[in-house]
Amino acid sequence: MLKKLRIRFLCVTMVIVLGMLCVIFGLVLSFTSRSLEQESIRMMQSIGSGPGHLPRPGERQEAVYLPYFSLQFGPHGELLAAGGSNFDLSDQEYLLSVAAAAQGQEGQIGVLDEYNLRFYKSTGPGPKSLVFADLSAEQATMRGLARNCLLIGLLSLAVFFVVGLIVARWAVKPVEQAWQKQRQFVADASHELKTPLTVILTNAELLQESTADPVQLENSAASILTMSRKMRGLVEGLLELARVDNGSIRTSMETVDLSGLVSDGLLPFEPLFFERQLELLQQVQKDIVVRGSESHLRQVLDILLDNAMKYTHPGGKVQVLLKRQGAHGLLTVSNTGEPIPQAELKLIFERFYRVEKARGMSGSYGLGLSIAQQIVEEHRGRIWAESREGTNRFFVQLPVLSIRKETEK
Repeated sequence: MLKKLRIRFLCVTMVIVLGMLCVIFGLVLSFTSRSLEQESIRMMQSIGSGPGHLPRPGERQEAVYLPYFSLQFGPHGELLAAGGSNFDLSDQEYLLSVAAAAQGQEGQIGVLDEYNLRFYKSTGPGPKSLVFADLSAEQATMRGLARNCLLIGLLSLAVFFVVGLIVARWAVKPVEQAWQKQRQFVADASHELKTPLTVILTNAELLQESTADPVQLENSAASILTMSRKMRGLVEGLLELARVDNGSIRTSMETVDLSGLVSDGLLPFEPLFFERQLELLQQVQKDIVVRGSESHLRQVLDILLDNAMKYTHPGGKVQVLLKRQGAHGLLTVSNTGEPIPQAELKLIFERFYRVEKARGMSGSYGLGLSIAQQIVEEHRGRIWAESREGTNRFFVQLPVLSIRKETEK
């Protein structure tokens, strides 16, 4: 599919380039041909503008650039004189036949294709005269220009073809990355669902056996319940990702007191941290207000706190800090524990990604941070992680609407 998309992109680009080159070169050829024609006509008009004066062979005439000759006729049509430049005027029969062909055509200016000449009939007082200009130089110029345009066009097409290949790969790269992520997502989701389904099916088969031990039946039922809950958690995470991807957050935007949200959001976690013998510290600056979805922002806080609680060593501490930083509010959730490798600080926000296999035993599906990232980006914010000196820190930066002035109690 991606290969066809690149080919289609390249074909569309080449068609557009070919059309533009045809239009440009067509205009150049048309304007040049028109200019040469007008120049030839002005030259003939200049020559025929002086009745009674016929340039002698070899005489230079102002505004004369092309080979020409002119003929003057008497009142009865007899040839009185002939003169010009770069023409053999000794053949009277040729001159009379050319003059007859020109006089046989209507109009003051015309072209004699059989003689490769352009003519001009003088209408001034005095003897009638005809001025002829050779078209060979004009046609040679146009043939040379057309040949150069063709050569330039072919070279341009070759260059644009190479550039088009590079641009096609660059333009399709985001689509390719999205396609690869989608394929990886489907594979990871299938893998995460395969294990609990296998356990459920195995235990369900044991429950069907009438000779099975009651204890074993009880364990099988408990295993089915555990795996079903795990599958439900995974499916709920997938549904939440789908809702966030579909832009459900934008419909619930409102003014949110982020300071109050963080303070209230820490309360349910305090007994959980206490049971795990973890120290939970907080430092929340008051009256930081943002525009967003309160439920989704609380979900981001829950994800970060749950993540810190899972990966903090017993006896460690988790610190939550909220402060204003310029035009943004900065939420920091840090915990002591196993440091995250620098190469994986960005990868941990990918779907189903876990830093190490051991973390998979914690009950995490690798979806929480990905959901948090989607929510923060929908709020025009930024989320990132840092790890140094034995502390892992997760930052959430959101644009601040305003800071309410504290009221004295």
